Amino acid sequence: MIKSHKITVEKTAHYYTLGKPSKSIKYCWIVTHGYGQLAENIIQKFNDFDLSEHFIIAPDALNRFYWKGVTGQVASSWMTRKDRLDEIDDYANYLTQIYEHFIPQLSPDVQINLFGFSQGVATQFRWMMAKKLPFHYLILWAGFVPEDLNYQPHLDYFEDKQLTFLYGDDDRFLTPERLAWHKNMVAEKGLVLEEIPFVGKHVVDRKVLNKLVDRIC
Repeated sequence: MIKSHKITVEKTAHYYTLGKPSKSIKYCWIVTHGYGQLAENIIQKFNDFDLSEHFIIAPDALNRFYWKGVTGQVASSWMTRKDRLDEIDDYANYLTQIYEHFIPQLSPDVQINLFGFSQGVATQFRWMMAKKLPFHYLILWAGFVPEDLNYQPHLDYFEDKQLTFLYGDDDRFLTPERLAWHKNMVAEKGLVLEEIPFVGKHVVDRKVLNKLVDRIC
């Protein structure tokens, strides 16, 4: 009889930073990319930030693959449906290691901004629900709140935090029907989201991002 087993092993993870951690940093960003992307690409959206005030960390997802089967661009994914709970545990522990490495190097008053794009949105939410770490802003860019989590017992955790959902009006993944479903689902979960639509597609628009920074920083 075939039996399934699992074992926890060490794995080398990679991440990118912009700026230098110090007590003078006012804003720390932890950025999680979308499905099929890499951290080294999404962090470039932040390269015109004032690095005397901002420190940006972009972790690579742990699962890499070739975008076109066995050749072509290398991409990565935070999780799949196969052994998904193990993958969630793995990346939650990984992101927590990064958090606990850098946050103590910053001022106690630093503003912690969690930024997820597409699949990276659910990644941020699942991480926070697993670890309940302090943060100030959670930016959900072109991605939905996970519907399978029970937020009701933990709504006090989100009370003093700002959740902002941005999406392009021409995003092929976020149809009007899906947006309406998401809005209702979030309300039923008891979460409060600020919605900011913009003119654009399924991308991190640098101009929109800069406007957001001007408003929250």
